[in-house]
Amino acid sequence: QVQLVESGGGLVQDGGSLRLSCAASGSIFSINTMGWYRQAPGKQRELVADITSGGNTNYADSVKGRFTISRDNAKNTVYLQMNSLKPEDTAVYYCNAHVARYGSTWYSGYWGQGTQVTVSS
Repeated sequence: QVQLVESGGGLVQDGGSLRLSCAASGSIFSINTMGWYRQAPGKQRELVADITSGGNTNYADSVKGRFTISRDNAKNTVYLQMNSLKPEDTAVYYCNAHVARYGSTWYSGYWGQGTQVTVSS
């Protein structure tokens, strides 16, 4: 079994900053891409940013220049530093990881439980 546990969400004012963390644990052999998605009320879940095991990153246009994704492979942890937050960033943020479990070379996608980020105007 694989678990993803997120932390760091909360309430912040317009222009503020937050840092999200997501730690993967369990029967993990290897992790490929890790990423952050978000879902606002009434909207579809969307990619915010992701990062490969080699450090290549990808960002949604709406967060480029404001958010930074990073990871610590030794700790199986991915981070999202969010600066210059706007009310439209308000959403539940979900961690995602592509994990190969011990005894398998097949990667499966896993999700965290989500953490609420609310930006007040």
